[in-house]
Amino acid sequence: MKKIFAFVLTAICVTVFFSNSVWAQNGTIRELTGEVELKRSGSNAFVRASVGDSVSQNTIISTGFRSTAVVAVGSSLITVRPLTRLTLSEIQSAENAENINVNLQTGRVRVEVTPPAGSRTDFSVQSPSSTASVRGTIFETDGFNYSTVQGVIDVKGSGNEPVTMLSAGLSTFIDTQGTPVNPFTLSVVQSTIESIQGAREIIAVSEVSADGSIDLNVD
Repeated sequence: MKKIFAFVLTAICVTVFFSNSVWAQNGTIRELTGEVELKRSGSNAFVRASVGDSVSQNTIISTGFRSTAVVAVGSSLITVRPLTRLTLSEIQSAENAENINVNLQTGRVRVEVTPPAGSRTDFSVQSPSSTASVRGTIFETDGFNYSTVQGVIDVKGSGNEPVTMLSAGLSTFIDTQGTPVNPFTLSVVQSTIESIQGAREIIAVSEVSADGSIDLNVD
């Protein structure tokens, strides 16, 4: 009787362990062009990357001029644009869930998150100025500018301001105060620029006020 009880108890413990366990996950370089280098965790040097290379947690990916890489991590695709450096800070899987955290030091990335039905992927891109969090979407960012192709992303600046939700077809950027600009304001900016007659070049959008008014530097 004691042996049966011990066997049942062990089976229950094993089941609970595996149902709640979290394990490390590796990515794979699916495509690349030009000069792409990897600096793996614990290494002091970058090495040239190749298609099919495994990319583990805390690996730094660096692309050169006119160089790109497409990295598959679970149900997500990360397109690393030219002159970009990023770190795969967290790649973890659990039952029906993935946690992926990318630290973008410089450059631009395109992220496609398409978790299978019944599962969830929590994907975040962090930069010194902002953080974007998603659960199933497509977007691009360079850490300051964000545009959503599909789905919705949450954008948070470096301060304590509320999170800005950015749905498909909208864009935003982080202003000088570290706050995401209202995404609807950007459509006003575009319309204003297009309506300026005889302007040779728009140098910069210097300020976008809360009421939607815009200051433009025009050459």
